[in-house]
Amino acid sequence: MCGIVGYWARRGDPESFRLEAAAEGMRHRGPDQEGFWRENGVGLGHTRLSIIDLSGGRQPMISPDGRYVLVFNGEIYNFLSLRKDLEAQGEFFAERSDTEVLLRLFMRRGLEGCLQELRGMFAFAVWDRETKTLSLARDRLGVKPLVYSENGRGFVFASEIGALFDLQPDLSREPDYGAIDLYLTFQYIPSPLSGFAAVRKLPPAHALTVKEGRVERLWRYWRIDPGRKTRISFPEACEALREKVLEATKIRLISDVPLGAFLSGGIDSSITVAAMSRLDSKPVETFCIGFPEKEFDELAHAKKASLHLGTSHHEMVVRPEAVDVLPRLVQHYGEPLADNSAIPTYYVSQFARQRVTVALTGDGGDEVFGGYRRFFLAAMVDFLEAYHLLPLWRALRRLTVFAENLLNSREEEEGFPSKRRDAALYLEGMERYTHLLAFILDREKDRLLTPAFRQQAGKSRPSEYLSQFFQQWAEADFINRYLYLDMHTYLPEDILFKVDISSMMNSLECRSPFLDHRLIEFVASLPGTFKIRPVHRHKHLLKEAFKDWLPAGFMDRGKMGFSAPMPRWLKNELAPLLEERLLVEKTLSPWVRQEEIQKYVEEHLSGRKSHSKRLWPFMILAEWIKGCRVAL
Repeated sequence: MCGIVGYWARRGDPESFRLEAAAEGMRHRGPDQEGFWRENGVGLGHTRLSIIDLSGGRQPMISPDGRYVLVFNGEIYNFLSLRKDLEAQGEFFAERSDTEVLLRLFMRRGLEGCLQELRGMFAFAVWDRETKTLSLARDRLGVKPLVYSENGRGFVFASEIGALFDLQPDLSREPDYGAIDLYLTFQYIPSPLSGFAAVRKLPPAHALTVKEGRVERLWRYWRIDPGRKTRISFPEACEALREKVLEATKIRLISDVPLGAFLSGGIDSSITVAAMSRLDSKPVETFCIGFPEKEFDELAHAKKASLHLGTSHHEMVVRPEAVDVLPRLVQHYGEPLADNSAIPTYYVSQFARQRVTVALTGDGGDEVFGGYRRFFLAAMVDFLEAYHLLPLWRALRRLTVFAENLLNSREEEEGFPSKRRDAALYLEGMERYTHLLAFILDREKDRLLTPAFRQQAGKSRPSEYLSQFFQQWAEADFINRYLYLDMHTYLPEDILFKVDISSMMNSLECRSPFLDHRLIEFVASLPGTFKIRPVHRHKHLLKEAFKDWLPAGFMDRGKMGFSAPMPRWLKNELAPLLEERLLVEKTLSPWVRQEEIQKYVEEHLSGRKSHSKRLWPFMILAEWIKGCRVAL
């Protein structure tokens, strides 16, 4: 795991691009080695976290014929089989690294041919000295980030947004108002957008080529085929899934440094550790963090799984001082991300790094197998609408709410439709799903945001962003369409981005078997009813396939998200920072009406009302503006 950075200067002095400064800013991604290469206005830099072939794999790596120069971040899990094939074709290898295999494969197959054969997580750039072409690519699921800027000075790229500004100090820090508007809806910024107008993110499963310092071509090289159907029985699917998880886990255990796993106590991480235990006779090193607040603490569940699987288990309770890391996290993200599980992810990574350099995780399990309640709700309403039963269901829900009001005798009756799931019954198409998952609805933005911000951002388009992916799978059943949608939006833009930055801040490499693209293609080819069953049994296939690997009843407990006790932290430990950013400095006043912010803060701190779901994304946004020196 590494950090990569580079430039192609079209104007000005190439020496003004600061490769060494950019690499120094990414030292956390690669504390073991660094290397640089420059020629005729092109420069490449690399910081390395040594995982495989500790004495080899130095980068930038130059091909034997001197034509290609490569910088690479990630792991190619099938590099041993690729190497064997290349050796049969006459290639000779000087070392054992997957970096050399990637470079030789690129030499033989070219960019597009190379990408079809790679199985792993990666972001890389190759400079062709003969054709004067720069090629860049990002892995299929978007595990590894890659950001770039095409501007008046030329073309620059890096693993992190902050490195771009270290590389090119005069790069514009003007915000992208449309991107910030989407952030307020989703709490993340979708690619290719970033928080800065001058910076773009290469989307997952995309590649691009650069000529003369300008993007020549940008394209998607992989997508799941919605027409592919695997017609096997449910028991056969369970058996096949077990085999595929074991195989995906096995190739992720290759490492020349200590390796362990996160064990949160949830289903996904527990299955990952169970697979590891079956593949290795030595006890797996497992790591879990908890909180003093019981509703956020999963230590007991993790301990139960650990005892059953015989792991060498390590626990840590995160105390209130954990919030001190917030400003550093925001600066490393380089753009606003309001997923509050970033804090526990950072701390479990820091904790694990004391003993291991690589950790396997259960990331992707919810998105691939249907772990969120919104999948069921959205698919159910689509089904009712398709069979013209939606008016009847609305009437039944209205009667249900009326009966609940009579039975509960509340001082204030609950109106209809006051709950989001009921309000969604009156919306159509992608507006319905957007309503279910949005953190701030468009109608709320009209009240919260200043006229100046609305003018800069233009029309809010969250549903259009989601719809493009939903329409790509028009042939699939309702459930699979929503799984496909989340796999291409929330998973890479929130979950994987968060894990990459939070773990690499601690020089820890994370790998997840559930993100294996072959496994995902198989699961996507199965009926949605294999994954979500009435009544609200989520991840049905996963639970049934692996129920015998874990303690009896382990699969049947309710889902607990991996998150921090944010309502209390905002009221206590985070309160000084909250007041400083939002009330004293009034950082968001150009964008968010100050009177609304004042009300939220005062009501939350007084205990009259909890506004953590508003205040947390606002505080992250304010911290980003200040910490990343956004030009307002």
